[in-house]
Amino acid sequence: MGVYLGIDTSNYTTSLALYDSESGVVRMEKKLLPTAPGALGLRQSDAVFAHVSQLGGLAEALFSAGRPEIAGIGVSVFPRRAEGSYMPCFLVGKTCAELLSSATGAPLYTFSHQEGHIAAALYSSGHLELMGKRFLAFHLSGGTTDGLLVEPGEPVFTVAPAARSLDLKAGQAVDRVGLMLGLTFPCGPGLSALAQTCTDKIKIRPTMKGADCCLSGIENRCRKLKEEGKPDAYIARYCLLSVGAALEGMTEALLEKYGPLPLLYAGGVMASSVLRPYFARKYGGFFADPAFSSDNSAGVALLAAVSAGERVRASVTE
Repeated sequence: MGVYLGIDTSNYTTSLALYDSESGVVRMEKKLLPTAPGALGLRQSDAVFAHVSQLGGLAEALFSAGRPEIAGIGVSVFPRRAEGSYMPCFLVGKTCAELLSSATGAPLYTFSHQEGHIAAALYSSGHLELMGKRFLAFHLSGGTTDGLLVEPGEPVFTVAPAARSLDLKAGQAVDRVGLMLGLTFPCGPGLSALAQTCTDKIKIRPTMKGADCCLSGIENRCRKLKEEGKPDAYIARYCLLSVGAALEGMTEALLEKYGPLPLLYAGGVMASSVLRPYFARKYGGFFADPAFSSDNSAGVALLAAVSAGERVRASVTE
């Protein structure tokens, strides 16, 4: 048994984590990348610079309680495990992990950012038993709206695309509408809080093409509602329920195709206080704790432990 370091330098967050395979405890330090007021995300060059600037301070905070011997290092090196999946910001974490592995002799394990999200959701939802089973996962974030078939395989499990958004991603829709309403990027938490103050019943018919969805119309419909004088809370709720309607269409289609498999929902969008209760109630879905929903390094630390042959367990703490 040992302690495993996880590193994730995504497009939105710098994150470091330690997973203790004996206690099952994850300690994590993470920090959002700075964005200019009103900006919709970051250029990759700015994201790379921000990660380089933030990693040192996060490492100091993470190891302030002690410097355990590192048994292995996990790092996310690309968004998805698919040909052509690449973002420069992940090179920062990859380079740091390679340096640390060479300096300490700790073995290095590489994963996709998406695999880390799935593992973090399994850990924080208390369902690590699914690690060796077949299940459906939905990953909704700023760059991803995917329905996935997850099965036992290499390096820890295989992730096969089963449904997706054909245009705009869920997190993009949320952020664009949030900025329209004057919220701060990333807009998910603010949009959910605003939507919670609206009690109007809103019926949405999603645009589906088989199991795939289309989300590009959400921004235009919300802009029209704004021009018509609808309250911001109504628009926020309309946006989130539109995402939810599309996700429900994907969920139903994949359950029909693959049968009654367990459902896991991951990614920053699924931390929404509007979406999460509905899918938990209707489908019995499993969700990451909010701290493990947004981009984080906990999942890759856990996957490093599994790759090293550890029997993992969960003990979620702040």
